[in-house]
Amino acid sequence: METAESKLDKTYAPHVALLLVQIFFGSLPVIGKIVLKVIPAFGLVGFRVGITAICLMIFQRSRGDFRLAERGDYWRLFVLSIFGVSLNQVLFISGLSLTKASNTSLLAVTIPIFALSVGAIFGVEKLRLLKIFGIVVAAVGVILLLDPRKASFSSETTLGDMLIIINSLSYGIYVATSKKTISRNGAIKSMTWLFMFAALVCIPLGAFSMSSVDFSTITPTIWLLILHVSIVSTALPYIFNAWALARVNPSTVAVYVYLQPIIGFLLAVVFLGEEVSLFTILAAVLIFSGVFLVTKKKAETRA
Repeated sequence: METAESKLDKTYAPHVALLLVQIFFGSLPVIGKIVLKVIPAFGLVGFRVGITAICLMIFQRSRGDFRLAERGDYWRLFVLSIFGVSLNQVLFISGLSLTKASNTSLLAVTIPIFALSVGAIFGVEKLRLLKIFGIVVAAVGVILLLDPRKASFSSETTLGDMLIIINSLSYGIYVATSKKTISRNGAIKSMTWLFMFAALVCIPLGAFSMSSVDFSTITPTIWLLILHVSIVSTALPYIFNAWALARVNPSTVAVYVYLQPIIGFLLAVVFLGEEVSLFTILAAVLIFSGVFLVTKKKAETRA
């Protein structure tokens, strides 16, 4: 018999977790900019992945062993770590360094599209009209919020733009194909293996990048901010994302990416004093409407 708690877990809790994911990720740009003034981008990637991997290993050891449910899950998680962590981190930072921030935010809109398309190809998603319409509505809202006229897709940013698009495809593949493996092994254990595998790539890359850095210039405050980036802006959102992914459709997880521009704008209002316009309110309504439409079909199916 399904208890009230388990029913709540299947209906509201995953969406609360996904909202927290976007809030935690939303704190990264401000904190990351401060850290990147002192250490190189790939150095930050190495710290993020390495520290997150260590934290997850310690936490998983306190909960039990590291054994996965099936022998094949080891290579499955290795492949997923490439798309969901290693390529995701490296491509995003590389792309961001070669294009404009407005271009990056605008191109991130493609993540749910890739996730839904890949999910349909692999048979884990059904292309329901309501779900497709919800994604389109949310995408229009994001485009209105960011105003494509502010983006510059010139030849100078072409390479960076392409890297961001490939990054979106990579993360979309991860979201669309990881549900069964993560559900079978649990969010914490799955994330532990994902980051252990990713650490094999990202730590050496970060160490090479940090070889020219004078560590005496890194203050205790910067080290604390690196911990924030690694734990609050990396470990927690990845865990919450995986936990929610085991309970809702991949397209639902992906569409929450559309909330990041809203969160970023709200932070700008609070900390930078930017004004709220009618245009912005309209964009926010479209984004939240799109999220509702994408998640609504799943809720009706459970009823």
